[in-house]
Amino acid sequence: MKRVKLAVFDCDGTLVDSQYSIVTCMNHAFDTHNVPRVSEEDIRRVIGLPLLTAITTLTPDTPGKLIEDIKCAFGDMWNHIRETEGINEPLFPGLPLILNQLEEDGWLLGIATGKSLNGLRVTLEKHNILERFVTLQTSDRARGKPNPEMLERAMREVGVNSTETIMIGDTTFDMEMARNADVTPVGVSWGYHNSQELRESGAYTVIDSYSELPDVLTEWILSRSTNIG
Repeated sequence: MKRVKLAVFDCDGTLVDSQYSIVTCMNHAFDTHNVPRVSEEDIRRVIGLPLLTAITTLTPDTPGKLIEDIKCAFGDMWNHIRETEGINEPLFPGLPLILNQLEEDGWLLGIATGKSLNGLRVTLEKHNILERFVTLQTSDRARGKPNPEMLERAMREVGVNSTETIMIGDTTFDMEMARNADVTPVGVSWGYHNSQELRESGAYTVIDSYSELPDVLTEWILSRSTNIG
């Protein structure tokens, strides 16, 4: 296989399970500004969106200035946890081995995430996988999901087109971003939106473990070659 294919991963809910720290920080931010908490499920539902968008979605009647204040309180708590006990965001099982296999199979690897670039780098460095990814796209450098800009930037940086790119993610935002960029989306079932939602949002398929991903990508390449032929 020629090294001309790009696999772009979401981060939260796809590479790492960050829900615990995100829920803690969101609850702290709401409490700080006397805004009623929402359910943990509601918070999980917006993971992947840019932080301002996520907060606005959770509290749609909150004035814009207060939204900004909540965002700052979230960031302050996130930094406090990171500097003290450490952010709780373990890798999902099987990821390092699969990154090895994809690279051996000729895939270039990238990320498109609602995290900030600094936050993403901290996460990847903690797990010693930063250098595995040739392009890092974040919502503080481009418009957030489901806008296609992050994927479009990734493809330009790597020098591939949409027919050579796969997006792997756990939310409907990932599936919609991929479709908006004319990229094939693959869903993962272990994240924050369920498999049925991912399929209804256009997922090519949904995998239940990382061990399934190499075969899915091989099947995708073969199906494209057959269709072209």
